[in-house]
Amino acid sequence: MRLPDEPELPLQINIVPMIDVIFAILTFFIMSTLFLTRSEGLPVNLPKAATAKQQQVPSRITITVDEQGTVSLNRKPIAVDDLTAQVRTLIGSNSEMLVIINADEKVGHGQVVAVMDRVRQVEGAKLAIATQKSK
Repeated sequence: MRLPDEPELPLQINIVPMIDVIFAILTFFIMSTLFLTRSEGLPVNLPKAATAKQQQVPSRITITVDEQGTVSLNRKPIAVDDLTAQVRTLIGSNSEMLVIINADEKVGHGQVVAVMDRVRQVEGAKLAIATQKSK
């Protein structure tokens, strides 16, 4: 109950806590979207191609050949001789597996061909070479 001689206080909404909550939520969404980018291979300088297209295949294996010539299968270093057996194991019974080769633009042609030859020995492996779209 209000007494008749008390002054009526105007209603106020304090928005400072609401702004704090909004900034906290905004920070959460910004930070979480940074982790949504998916990188299949190790960072290499891909060659540029004017006809580069995005492949839409759900299951893929990534082979990376870095500038020093080190070969990695799904981000784990591997010897070129072991590549065929490991890719065959990863493919298993899946007949629609795409194998993407991320080769640095400074890697020798012979080494990329050697990796491609090992992948072609695996039945059911579809081969693709990663490039960057030229501007």
